[in-house]
Amino acid sequence: MNKADLVNLIHEKMGGQKKVAEEGVDLIFSSITDSLKRGEKVSVSDFGVFDVKARPARKARNPRTGEMVDVAATTVPKFRASRALKDAVK
Repeated sequence: MNKADLVNLIHEKMGGQKKVAEEGVDLIFSSITDSLKRGEKVSVSDFGVFDVKARPARKARNPRTGEMVDVAATTVPKFRASRALKDAVK
């Protein structure tokens, strides 16, 4: 399922204009993204938790040359599925 499929599903279930369904999907994803940018945790009941994790700087090996390179510190998004989601997928 992709974004267009989500928009179509919401449009079919809710009715109304397709553009409104697309704006709703965009609003949800942009709100989650904005919260993560601010370092906030986003918890969706019975679905899971979106969070950010800081990765420290480290040294890594370039697989092509074998040379050691410095990898900068970064922040990455993280998702933990809820128990209800895990059970539903089993």
